[in-house]
Amino acid sequence: MRTRGKRYKTLLKNLDSTKSYTLEEAIDNEKKNATAKFDESCEISMKLGVDPRKADQMVRGTVSLPNGTGKKVRILVFAKAPKDKEALDAGADFAGLEEYVEKIKSGWSDIDVIVATPDVMGEVGKLGRILGPRGLMPNPKVGTVTFDVTKAVTELKAGKIEFRVDKAGNIAAAVGKCSFETGKLKENVNSFYSSIVKAKPLTAKGKYVRSIHISSSMGPSIVIAEQSFKVD
Repeated sequence: MRTRGKRYKTLLKNLDSTKSYTLEEAIDNEKKNATAKFDESCEISMKLGVDPRKADQMVRGTVSLPNGTGKKVRILVFAKAPKDKEALDAGADFAGLEEYVEKIKSGWSDIDVIVATPDVMGEVGKLGRILGPRGLMPNPKVGTVTFDVTKAVTELKAGKIEFRVDKAGNIAAAVGKCSFETGKLKENVNSFYSSIVKAKPLTAKGKYVRSIHISSSMGPSIVIAEQSFKVD
């Protein structure tokens, strides 16, 4: 059983466990709770009324956060010339093919997102057993398999993130840094919520969004009342 430290327990006492906070109240409390020695991330988690075991109830997609994530995203683009140079010019950290295929096979993992052009997916697909479990496999459904590498890299650097529901129906993401102004975090959180609502499967029955929580990386979660959100 996981034990909590004194700092966590002290922060928890400042919250009302019986209350659902408005989005702005929750963010203000979360910022106050971000007392670690580093700039903690603002994390949102949602419990959805879906059965991810059914293909037609999978919730997956991307959202471009209006104020970015506050995190430096390391991007690898699998591409042949001249697309590899185009990717580097757009801001990719690494670009190429054979060299990086071999590096990944050797255990290299200094990347956060991988983009690939469609013509090299035959080679990239051979890395599926390595990239799949790490959530790094390029996928056309989320825009990471494309010939428009400039657009893909630019959007990812600007704050585009991917979301995917897990086997238990939960979905979570870091949507900024606790050092962000409340208004900017509110915009990011609301954009994430809106994207999840718009991704509701047609076959989902009953209440779709069961609960919403927000927290700092090292702080307790805060329940947010769904009524305080708006769909963009």
